[in-house]
Amino acid sequence: MHRRVFHKADGRKLYLFGTKPHTLSPLPEGEGAPEAKPHLRWHPLREEWIVYAAHRQERAFLPPPEFCPLCPTRPGGFPTEIPFADFEIAVFENRFPSLHPRAPVPPELCVPTARGQGICEVVVYTPEHIGSLGSLPQERRELLVRVWIDRYRELYAHDFIKYVMPFENRGEEVGVTLHHPHGQIYTYPFVPPIPEKEAVAFRERPVLEELFARCGDAYTVCEEEGFVAFVPPFARYPYEVWVAPRRRVPGPWEFTELEIKAFARLLGEAVARYDRLFDRPFPYVMVLHAAPKGEEGTFHFHVEFYPPMRAPGKLKFLAGTELGAGTMVMDALPEVTAARLREVKL
Repeated sequence: MHRRVFHKADGRKLYLFGTKPHTLSPLPEGEGAPEAKPHLRWHPLREEWIVYAAHRQERAFLPPPEFCPLCPTRPGGFPTEIPFADFEIAVFENRFPSLHPRAPVPPELCVPTARGQGICEVVVYTPEHIGSLGSLPQERRELLVRVWIDRYRELYAHDFIKYVMPFENRGEEVGVTLHHPHGQIYTYPFVPPIPEKEAVAFRERPVLEELFARCGDAYTVCEEEGFVAFVPPFARYPYEVWVAPRRRVPGPWEFTELEIKAFARLLGEAVARYDRLFDRPFPYVMVLHAAPKGEEGTFHFHVEFYPPMRAPGKLKFLAGTELGAGTMVMDALPEVTAARLREVKL
């Protein structure tokens, strides 16, 4: 993998990753990033931090393709976030970040506050405006896994970062504001509640390894060279799928070359099965769950897909019991949805 670091006019970094060196000359850039002043406020009942980033109200919302900020910049055309005529995978610091490495001192309020310090990046999978993890060539998915590994290593090297989370929001049903195939990476100055609970569980016992041994193949959707895509028997969303290596590793930075290839293929197959299930692009949130800093000895890396579709044309909405009590109610059995995904013809 080759990596080029380009400094944008407003000071933000742009990384250009490829199987070949990127040597194109830059094109004119557009408007720079607004000033970001995020901060944290402590929720005393939930005992967790809430991020406030008011400047994000002005970010782009479903622009037409000719004004997509994630496409390559065309000579004489709209200046996008990537001032080059072509690339393979691009990563840049978010113009509207929820957290910022130079976040200012927070306001003094009647609840505890803290600096909203972190780094938020956008990962653009392809220069093509249309596509998905399921339609990308295998070589590009492998490159994406290597990009994630690069970003994990570099971002975890910052002393103030405690957790790194790559993720993808796909589809207007989950609030996507840009349709171009892309993901994001958020880094946090604390370990958020969900990975913190997972870290505690993995410290106590090898949860996923035990689950694989007990459940057999009933919940398996597909497998690939030591990796399995499965519907967890405790799924919280219809057609929820997890992808995990059978052996316990803290994150993809410990994958072998064969594991990088297998993981990339299985991610692509999982998304392709989603898209064929109802014969439409399947909306989801995909989150990579790697070890928080200091938990590398026991954490088991895995990917979780949270899809809101429960049937063709029908969404599962979070309502009273989910939002008020924090208790999910499912109207689809995991063993049934696993079988349906397994039966999808690719």
